Amino acid sequence: MGVNSNRVEHFDNREAATLRIQTQTPSFEIHAVQLPPQRTTLHKLRHRVSEIFFPDDPLHRFKNQTSFKKFILALQYLFPIFQWAPNYNLTLLRSDLISGLTIASLAIPQGISYAKLANLPPIIGLYSSFVPPLIYSLLGSSKHLGVGPVSIASLVMGSMLSEKVSFSQDPSLYLGLAFTATFFAGVFQASLGILRLGFVIDFLSKATLVGFTGGAAIIVSLQQLKGLLGIVHFTSKMQIVPVMVSVFQQRHEWSWQTILLGFGFLTFLMTTRHISLRKPKLFWVSAAAPLASVILSTILVFLLRKKTHQISIIGHLPKGLNPPSSNMLYFSGPHLALAIKTGIITGILSLTEGIAVGRTFASLKNYQVDGNKEMMAIGLMNVAGSCSSCYVTTGSFSRSAVKYNAGAQTTVSNIIMAAAVLVTLLFLMPLFYYTPNVVLAAIIITAVIGLLDYQSAYKLWKVDKLDFLACLCSFFGVLFISVPLGLAIAVVISVIKILLHVTRPNTLVLGNIPGTQIFHNINQYKEASRIPSFLILGVESPIYFANSTYLQERILRWIREEEEHIKDNDGAALKCMILDMTAVTAIDTSGLETLCELKKTLEKRSLQLVLANPVGNVAEKLHKSKILESFGLKGVYLTVGEAVAEISSIWKAQP
Repeated sequence: MGVNSNRVEHFDNREAATLRIQTQTPSFEIHAVQLPPQRTTLHKLRHRVSEIFFPDDPLHRFKNQTSFKKFILALQYLFPIFQWAPNYNLTLLRSDLISGLTIASLAIPQGISYAKLANLPPIIGLYSSFVPPLIYSLLGSSKHLGVGPVSIASLVMGSMLSEKVSFSQDPSLYLGLAFTATFFAGVFQASLGILRLGFVIDFLSKATLVGFTGGAAIIVSLQQLKGLLGIVHFTSKMQIVPVMVSVFQQRHEWSWQTILLGFGFLTFLMTTRHISLRKPKLFWVSAAAPLASVILSTILVFLLRKKTHQISIIGHLPKGLNPPSSNMLYFSGPHLALAIKTGIITGILSLTEGIAVGRTFASLKNYQVDGNKEMMAIGLMNVAGSCSSCYVTTGSFSRSAVKYNAGAQTTVSNIIMAAAVLVTLLFLMPLFYYTPNVVLAAIIITAVIGLLDYQSAYKLWKVDKLDFLACLCSFFGVLFISVPLGLAIAVVISVIKILLHVTRPNTLVLGNIPGTQIFHNINQYKEASRIPSFLILGVESPIYFANSTYLQERILRWIREEEEHIKDNDGAALKCMILDMTAVTAIDTSGLETLCELKKTLEKRSLQLVLANPVGNVAEKLHKSKILESFGLKGVYLTVGEAVAEISSIWKAQP
């Protein structure tokens, strides 16, 4: 095949900022490999920071606006209520009123139950269902997020604080530490939002969360055997073995009255949950079931109070609004580290759950939820809550699901729910005196049973065995070690998985799809064929100090295996190795040094190293490091196809 070449015999200078290789034949054209436009270091840094911390470009709405308009937009950004409030009408109010009252019927019994899960007085759960929803209504951007206490955060707070402080022995200290942990949780959450560091919570992968929440759900359920069986002296430990040992060691404390009442209402609650799952239009059945259970059981115990002495009841709950608790916060002393650690861990967990729930329901209604704004909203409501006798709150999936199905249109539904809780706090607290604790245990079990997501675990097994292993380690870590250590195991496994992908990137041999200029993995596409005398390798990751040595060793191994393959099949001798850099999105100085060493090694073996399609910043670093000069005009091409075509033409033209 004839070759008509017109080449530029030097590398482009900084003004042109391009490397041109121009070769034409009747069937193809060799295109120029160009460098990105020249930018100052400050401009690059500004662009990089913008990409890391402001990928959504939150300031785009302020462009080309008047000062007054910018003020209004800023107000709407900080307080989303000003965005929808001007268009609010009676139709929306009717929908929010129905959903708010519906969610209140679930929030009141759940609030009481989850507070006991955190080893806090039941009234704290109701306080936490009043102030935080009001704060979120002003600051939050999700229309469907049902705010209040949640099971996992309650369990983690209770287990971590109870390891060092007992509520029964020192209730004032325990309460103060709970409020302090809530304060630090809020500060941590709001800081992530303000500094736009939301990617921190991404270290809790879906796989680890499935395992963690599943293990926590089992621990929570087993802990409720204390209430279901009427046991008085029960272990405070959160591992499965001590819990089960305590259950059977205290068989003499089992109460048949409590067991009968508890399992009766547990069956009722599970049945209503099943009905709502099978028929979503009947969502109100499971939503109203907890409050109905509380009312019915309270009436039953009150009527039979002379014959049911063995059934434990809630007792007196104080009436009135949330008392201030800022004077109970601990900012010094021996337990400060415990409060900070508990706050950060519960903050991460509650933030992960709240944002995930908010985005889930936003996607169903086709609107956006700003993750960083949500972090600020959830964080600020926890800071405010810590000063008003509340503990950690976030968006609950069960409450949000009920709120969504009830037709909530705006965050006014949270205000309606808070109003219902306010009425309860002011006037209805005496009615809960005879509420049996066993019903609260049944409510908790029904709520957390949905966290056992075995379908997701099975999907992990089918799709990604490493993710499934992470899920199992997290699951068994929570069950047999502890809840905080189970979470730590989950994070460590997630980080290890990231490190494995970074330090051991995938490399593959590419072959040509017949009749095209397309090159793909020969193991994935069986029709893809090797090109005689060429070894074409693809690297599917950036080349960093952490993986450069591995890649060099792995590439040399590929070459050795290719030469053995050629020898076994009497093929043409290997002359050239093409490195497809399409997926190499970045490279550092260690990676550049590796390319130089690899080139020298191959030259000693009479092999040519060619680079194909280096992306913008990679090409720029190759140019600045003078490596492009060492490769020469025949060493860098825009595509693998052009590299193969021209090099083959050159070989054919040689005598």
